[in-house]
Amino acid sequence: MPRLITLLFTLLVFPAVAADRAVDLELVLAADISGSMDSQEGALQREGFVRALRHPEVLKAIEGGQLGRIAVTYVEWAGPHFQSTRVDWTEIADAGDAAAFADAVARPEISTAWYTSISALITAGAQSFEGNGFEGTRRVIDIAGDGPNNKGEMLPAARDRAVADGIIINGLPIINDRLSPNGFPPLPNLDLYYEDCVIGGSGAFLVVANGFGDFARAILKKMVLEIAGHAPPPERLYRVTNRPRPGCDAGERQLEKWRPPWFYDN
Repeated sequence: MPRLITLLFTLLVFPAVAADRAVDLELVLAADISGSMDSQEGALQREGFVRALRHPEVLKAIEGGQLGRIAVTYVEWAGPHFQSTRVDWTEIADAGDAAAFADAVARPEISTAWYTSISALITAGAQSFEGNGFEGTRRVIDIAGDGPNNKGEMLPAARDRAVADGIIINGLPIINDRLSPNGFPPLPNLDLYYEDCVIGGSGAFLVVANGFGDFARAILKKMVLEIAGHAPPPERLYRVTNRPRPGCDAGERQLEKWRPPWFYDN
C-alpha cells in the first residue's frame, strides 16, 4: 500500500510528458519581407511558397520519407526585431495537410519591415525547434531573401552556432538588379554571399532564383530536394567564377555607405 500511495503521488505531482511526434524532417520556411522588396515582389514570393506546398512533387517527397510525414512552420522576417511566425509548427503527411498549410500561408496580409537580419532569423529559427512537439531526423532552416545581413549580430556567428547544434541552413538568394523601394542598390553576387556566409551544416545547399518571377520554380526545386534529403551536386549549382566574393560584413558596410540623410536608425 505505501508503494501504491507513493506511485499515485508521483503521477499527480509529475504527470507524464507526451513524447514528441517523430517526423522525417523539421523545416522552417523563412521568407524575407524586408524593405528591399515591394508589395508585388512580396506577393510573388508568397505565391511561390503556396504553389510549392500544393505541388504533387512536394507531396511525393514527403510520402517517400521513412515515416511519410514532416513538420513545417512558415516565418516572415526582416530586421533584428521582426521574425513573424505566420503559420506555427504543423504536421504534413498528405495532400489535405499540405493544402491546409498552403491556405494558412496565403491568408495573412503581406507587409514589409525595416532592415535585413539573417542572423536574427537563424537564431529565432533555431529556438523554434525547441518544444515544438516534433522530433525530426533532420532540422532545416530554409532562408529565402534578396539581400545580405545588415543589422543585428554578425551573420557567421549565428550560422555557426546553429550548425554546431546540428541544424542545416539552406539558402535561396533572389538575384535582381533594381534599386529597392527605398533607393538602396542590390548587393552584387548575392549568390556567392549566400554560399560563403549563409548556408551551413551537413549537405547544406542553395538554389538561386533569377528574379522574383523565377522564385516559384526555385522554391519548388529547393523544397523537393530538402524534404527528400538530397543536396544537389555543387557543380550543378555553381560554376567556377572570378566574380568578386562579398565579405560576410558586406551588408553592414553597404548600409552604412548608402543610408541617406533622412534615414532614421532606431
